[in-house]
Amino acid sequence: MWIDYKKVKNLSIAESWKNLLESEGLPTKIIPEEGLISWSEFSVFRILVPKGREHVADEIIRKI
Repeated sequence: MWIDYKKVKNLSIAESWKNLLESEGLPTKIIPEEGLISWSEFSVFRILVPKGREHVADEIIRKI
């Protein structure tokens, strides 16, 4: 089960967050908020982490 962790303004920022979280060992998904069919690189994206692991993402961000 995945849970929304953060929303970002575009694909580039979403990929940066995904790379950061995954480099620390936390599985991460990015999904366009408008849906998979009608997205562009300038769409708002949702960053998802596994349910119950939000505290791990918080710790990774605090380390920055």
